[in-house]
Order: sequence, then C-alpha cells, then structure tokens
Amino acid sequence: MDQGPPTAADKFDDEHYPAYTMGRAAEILGTTPGFLRSLDEAKLLAPQRSSGGHRRYTRHELRLAARVRELLDEGMALNAACRIVVLEDQLEEARRASRRA
Repeated sequence: MDQGPPTAADKFDDEHYPAYTMGRAAEILGTTPGFLRSLDEAKLLAPQRSSGGHRRYTRHELRLAARVRELLDEGMALNAACRIVVLEDQLEEARRASRRA
C-alpha cells in the first residue's frame, strides 16, 4: 500500500531531512558558517542545496559537526577529528544493523 509523499510530521522525525540553513546550523552549534564550510571542504558533510543554491543541513550532519567541534576543542587536528567522527558513525551504523538482524 502506497503511503504517499511524506507529511510535515514525517519530516520532523527524519534525521536526514535537510531542515537547517547554514546560519541556523551555525547558531545551533555555536560556531561560524566558516566552520561548516570547512567540514564541507574536508568532505565530512555533504549538505543538500536549496533551489537557490544554499546549503541545507540535517540533524545527523549537525550531530557529526558537533562531535568534530568537541574534538577540535580538545586540541585535535581537523583531519584527524573528521576521520574519528566518520569511524564512530560507521561503528554506530554497524551496531544498528546488527541489532536489526
């Protein structure tokens, strides 16, 4: 049975829905838009683009960015922090897949 297109309520629960503008994402994280751009350049984040070309971030991407910020605040280099966050995210996904199996 076809459920039809997602409703607004469905989008609120979807951690991969690109709901946050760069400005709002930076505000939530307590960082600057430049920090988010650096994560794009490091290929940690790949935000979707609005029809006007503006970056749109998901809750999942904001969680990754927040973790990188924590690691940077502890003195870690950006490349190392991004690699750690990628590995942590992959491990969590593997754990979720294992629980579903």
